[in-house]
Amino acid sequence: MADRQFIDKVIITVKSGDGGDGLNSFKSFKGKPACGPDGGDGGNGGGVYIVADKSVSDLLQFRFVSKYYAGNGERGGSNRCSGKSGEDKIISVPVGTVVRDRESGKVIADMFSDGEKALIAEGGRGGKGNVRFTTARRHAPNFAQKGEKTFSHELVLELKVIADVGIIGFPNVGKSTLLSKISAARPKIADYHFTTLSPNLGVVRFYDESFVAADIPGLIEGAARGAGLGHDFLRHIERTRMLLHVVDISGSEGRDPLRDFDAINAELKQYAEFLCNLPQVIALNKCDVYGAEENIKRFKAKFGSKYKIYPVSAIAGKGCDSLIAGIYETLKTLPPVKRVEADEQFTYRTGGDLGFEIYRDGEAYVVVGSLVDMLCRNVALNDPDSMAYFQKILREKGVISQLVKEGVKEGDTVVIGDVEFDFVP
Repeated sequence: MADRQFIDKVIITVKSGDGGDGLNSFKSFKGKPACGPDGGDGGNGGGVYIVADKSVSDLLQFRFVSKYYAGNGERGGSNRCSGKSGEDKIISVPVGTVVRDRESGKVIADMFSDGEKALIAEGGRGGKGNVRFTTARRHAPNFAQKGEKTFSHELVLELKVIADVGIIGFPNVGKSTLLSKISAARPKIADYHFTTLSPNLGVVRFYDESFVAADIPGLIEGAARGAGLGHDFLRHIERTRMLLHVVDISGSEGRDPLRDFDAINAELKQYAEFLCNLPQVIALNKCDVYGAEENIKRFKAKFGSKYKIYPVSAIAGKGCDSLIAGIYETLKTLPPVKRVEADEQFTYRTGGDLGFEIYRDGEAYVVVGSLVDMLCRNVALNDPDSMAYFQKILREKGVISQLVKEGVKEGDTVVIGDVEFDFVP
């Protein structure tokens, strides 16, 4: 049976629910046709949430379903009854998933811990029913507020494995075999290149302590430029605290182990400068193969002063205890893994500042912006009270004074949403 495809980066579309419209309604009894307003508020739209779930291993599910919409709020009812709020949409992702806005590239959330929950898109607020617009002088308002409309947004979900140790090296050097010896992980192992096509995680025990190691799929030269699956592989090293660099010291595939070591570090540096500065412990694998002894001497002579070097045989389990102890001692000196900081308070919201802009369209002055959107939801053109509210907001928010600054004169045409009128100072 073919291996299950591993997906670690996808694009999805999300949309929070629209707010329900408020109801314009009046009580009526037999013989009394108009007994006052009783229109209820519309329900709020549902929000879109992302939750980190340790039982989810990758992002494959999003290749089949890529659109996630929350429920809309219901319309308000008579007798002052509010509409039902829309159902929230919950999206489960693997721990370590970074959520970005596709258009701006901003980080919305880093789903760093199991059970962590982040509000991604806020639901639209329900509109007010006509009963909410009664005042001492306005006893029978004949208008209600429409619910807020929301928009869809595209997100990039990017899985970055969270591990203490990233195991790196060329293909077929024994990384998966070594992980299976030092932990309880059981990755697929075979004697050909790119057996591993996804990161494998294993918990390594050291007496009463433990740490997490990730077998990163084999790198090749040019990986930093995207050769092979370079960027997909290198992404998972970004969150590790240190690296375990596995080298085939036997040179069994005709490669020079010293050159292999330099080549992998060159790829790390080209992809991201900080990666080549991560602490490295070196495992010289296949040390029991004929010809390895001479290469071990050469390797230690060149790199022994800079790195901790451990000759091992992953198949036989030789040298693994010393290697684990060396890794643990290095980890004790390092800070914990850090989460990717989200852009401050970045959430798709329906509210916010009620701004406006004015531009000329021929002889007309056109006002646009979030303030206009709000007014279009609130104003009923056939109701004098609603139009009075419309004019009051224009003056309070500075629209009238700004029109005057822009040069509008009495009788000029002004367009605000669906409303077009002759300007009167």
